[in-house]
Amino acid sequence: MIRQALSLLPRRGGAAPIVPEKSVAGRTLLLLITIMAFLSAVTLGGVMLVQKSAIAWSADVGRELTIQIRPVEGEVMDSNLRTAVSLAQSTPGVAGARALTLEESQALLAPWLGAGLDLSAIAIPRLIVVQLADPVEADIEQLQRNLQAVRGASLDTHAAWRQQLNTMAGTMVLSGLLVLSLIGVATVLAIIFATRGAMASNREIVDVLHFIGASNRFIAGEFQGRFLSIGLQGGLLGTVLAILFFALIGAAAGSVLPTEATAQVGVLFGQFLLGWDGIFGIALVIPVIAALTAITSRVTVRRYLSEAS
Repeated sequence: MIRQALSLLPRRGGAAPIVPEKSVAGRTLLLLITIMAFLSAVTLGGVMLVQKSAIAWSADVGRELTIQIRPVEGEVMDSNLRTAVSLAQSTPGVAGARALTLEESQALLAPWLGAGLDLSAIAIPRLIVVQLADPVEADIEQLQRNLQAVRGASLDTHAAWRQQLNTMAGTMVLSGLLVLSLIGVATVLAIIFATRGAMASNREIVDVLHFIGASNRFIAGEFQGRFLSIGLQGGLLGTVLAILFFALIGAAAGSVLPTEATAQVGVLFGQFLLGWDGIFGIALVIPVIAALTAITSRVTVRRYLSEAS
């Protein structure tokens, strides 16, 4: 019995390692880690895209104000528009102000009232778009006080929209982190079961190693090296597949989705362009998955050997 088990031990010269590289458990674990790494990379990439889009959108909204001029009986709309534009342009920190034409105002109402309607006979509110040179230095309070001289004028700083956007982005980021945590827990459990299965299938080899004086630390190191290799391969494959996934989605989004849907998706995810910082962030999944695999397998082996001894 001992002689048969000794024949299974690795020979120094290039023989098989303690943990067979082509075992069913190893192939299954490699596939599982690849899937987990892919899901982790896609989740992380989605979170990064949402965060980048939210920051960019919030910055754009923060550099723009809107003045609304409501129709007031006895007031001339064109005169009020010119006065409000002049007051906005004279405000410190304002780069420019422009009143939307009647056609542009009607186009803004088209999604709700339908296209092709003639609104020329209806007194509709008019908008003035104010561009800020520096949102920090712009004197918004002074502009609000000056607009009190224009009847029917009100200033919208888009603060409510920015708050809603930041809340939505924060919720999605927290949800993504929760999903990443669940994926990590599932990966750890899978590694534990795979490690204990490998230990059970190589029980004779482990017994012989103990018989010839091998320590638990040495045996755990052999298993750790094998599972580290599996973790690196699975992490690399999953990350590459995730990068290809974002590239394909970005290329297909504009041609498959309708224009309205593309615009709405673009608000959340931009153009699905990760950029070098996004690719670098996703690439961090590889060492994290590999380290998680190696550490979990080593701890599991040490505990298994302690229970068996």
